[in-house]
Order: sequence, then structure tokens, then C-alpha cells
Amino acid sequence: MAKVESLGIKMIESVHWYVHDLERSRRFYTKGLDFAELGVSSPELEKAGKQKSAVFQAGDVVLIVSQPDGDGGRAWRFLRKHPDGVGTINYEVEDVEKAFRLLEKRDATFITDIQRYTDERGGKLAMFSITTPFGDTTFRFIQRDGYRALYPGFQAHATPQGGQNRYGFGRVDHITCNFQTMKPMLLWMEHVMGFETFWGIQFHTEDMAQQKRDHGSGLRSTVVWDPNSKVKFANNEPLRPFFKASQINLFNEDHRGDGVQHLALTVNDIIGSVKAMREAAGIQFMPTPGSYYDALPERIQRMGIKRIDEDIQKLRELEILIDGDKEHQYLLQIFMKDAASLYKDPHAGPFFYEIIQRKGDQGFGGGNFRALFESIERQQKSEGRI
Repeated sequence: MAKVESLGIKMIESVHWYVHDLERSRRFYTKGLDFAELGVSSPELEKAGKQKSAVFQAGDVVLIVSQPDGDGGRAWRFLRKHPDGVGTINYEVEDVEKAFRLLEKRDATFITDIQRYTDERGGKLAMFSITTPFGDTTFRFIQRDGYRALYPGFQAHATPQGGQNRYGFGRVDHITCNFQTMKPMLLWMEHVMGFETFWGIQFHTEDMAQQKRDHGSGLRSTVVWDPNSKVKFANNEPLRPFFKASQINLFNEDHRGDGVQHLALTVNDIIGSVKAMREAAGIQFMPTPGSYYDALPERIQRMGIKRIDEDIQKLRELEILIDGDKEHQYLLQIFMKDAASLYKDPHAGPFFYEIIQRKGDQGFGGGNFRALFESIERQQKSEGRI
């Protein structure tokens, strides 16, 4: 397909969550991740929308979190089908009318026409929403011209409350989504959204040439991006054999459909950030087997990274992963435990956060997918569990 005209996306402005317990989310973001609370929904908006909301920010990461307030609202409808999850991704665009016109020409399915608002200072806001193949997650496109509030009916606190972003979150590096089959979504992202393929990998923890095997977990992953804004989506589907045992399929079963698996948030000093989160906030991360770090010096050479600035022992202590494919260019990443595990509540869902620091590498930890999965399986074998 020929390259299509850009929608004029500038950035991911915010991500909108729907949750069962807003107060629990407030504690997690302000006390756990040290986000600031910017404000809340007005009583009038809560009555009209049948949900109450709060907005949290750290760096350029803005999260809107809504809890149902009665039956019939958007949060209520989402949570009838799913556990807590991402319901809307909001994009700031250069020209909302152009984005609408292009999407209409490409047969996007619109939820609303362009809605226009003006504030008391004369600032203008225009926005519209469309459905997507991302399960029940919708996209909203927003143009701002001096409009101060995040959305109509938002009440800003006189001064932000809660955290000070002491862990140094910068922005959303990418959004990762899981699908039972991702080809329809990839075609939609290309033909409707105008995104392009950026990166891809597929692997299985068992050599696919082997004929005798009774277990394993695999995935196929494709990253698409909007070259204009650098917004990236990493997308996964299960890879045969053992489809039902794939971690991707298990997410879809827990989420009860396709959807957003995690957000990757950037930091400039992942060692300092993770150390502080573990010590000060008690944030829990997915464990990494010691065998991963036993093999790490050899992997660093084999991948072509050759040398890193960090002490491997420190990475081992904090369970931080590393990946890359060029000399002294790599990324460091770690994954929090999913919300259901953190809260010990299945209604909190399988979503989790990734923390990432890029040091010249723009990939997505492809080597870590295989190395981590295989390390886990080696550990399971040594314990006689498989």
C-alpha cells in the first residue's frame, strides 16, 4: 500500500482508565508512583456522565481515571465486560477537521461528530471519537487552541496534590496490546490510521524445528508507529504450538478480550528509579531468574552491545533487563507486577507498567522476550515443575 497522508497526530495527550475503585488508584498513583493529582470531575459532569474521575500526571504522562457512579455511563459499560483497563487513548492533533476528514474518507467508524467547546478566556477545544479493533478501547482526537482545562467539566486543584515525580517519569514510550489475532488490527492501523510497521519479532521458547515437545510459550509481535509523532504501538498474538498456554492468550482470557496490556514509561536513570520505588514505595516487579544474569555477559557480547555502563550485579539485584544489537547502544527495562497481583484482586485486571530507559537502542527488548521466557522455563525444569 502507498504511504497515506498523516492524520497530524502530535502526541498521546492522555490515557483514560476505567476502574472499580478510584480511591485505590489514587493511592497507587500519588503514593506509589509519586504522580501529582491535577484535579477531578465536577459534580455536574459526574451527574451527566454517571462516573467520577481524577487526573494524575508525572512528566508528560497524563492519566484520567474514572469509576462508575451509577449505571449506564461509559465506565460502567466497560467494566460490565472487562476488569479495570484502558478505555480511551487521547491524541492531540494539529488540525481536528483534517483528521476527521481523512478518517471519514478511510471509512473509520465514528462515535461522535466534532464536538466544540469554548472556555471563559476564549480558549477553544474540538474533539471527536472513533471505535477501534483494540477490543473496547476507543480513540479520541483533540485540538486545543488556548483551552485551559483538560476536558469540559474538569476542576483543577488550586495546586496539584500528591506526588512530585521523584522517580523521574518522562513520557509514554509505547503502548502494548494483546490480540487473539492481530492481522485485522495491523491492516486497520495501516489503512485507517496511516501507521507504518516499525519493528517485528516472533519466537518460541522451544526450537520450532524440534518434533518432540510438550510445553512452551511463544508470541508474534509487530510494532507500528506514526512517523510524524513517533507514537508507537507494540502488538502481540500467541504463537503455536501450545496456543492456550501462551502468556498472550492468558492475558486475553483474564481481560476478557483484546486490549491494552501495558504502558511503557520512560525514565533517565532506571537504576535509581527502580531502587527508590522498591525501597520507598514497595512497588513490586516481575521476578527475573538468576540464570538470566548468569548468561548476561555472554549475551551482551553475542548481541553486539560489547559494553554497558551499568554494573551487572546491580542489574541482578534490581532484576532489570537489558537488550540491544549495536555496540554500546542498548535499552534497560523492567516490568511491574500486573494490577490483579498488586492489589490481590482479579477485578483489577492483568494490566501492568513497564519502566524503560533507552541508551541509543530503539527496539523493544526482543532478546529479552526469548531470554526471559527461556530462563523461566529452565528454572521450572530445575524445580521439576515441567
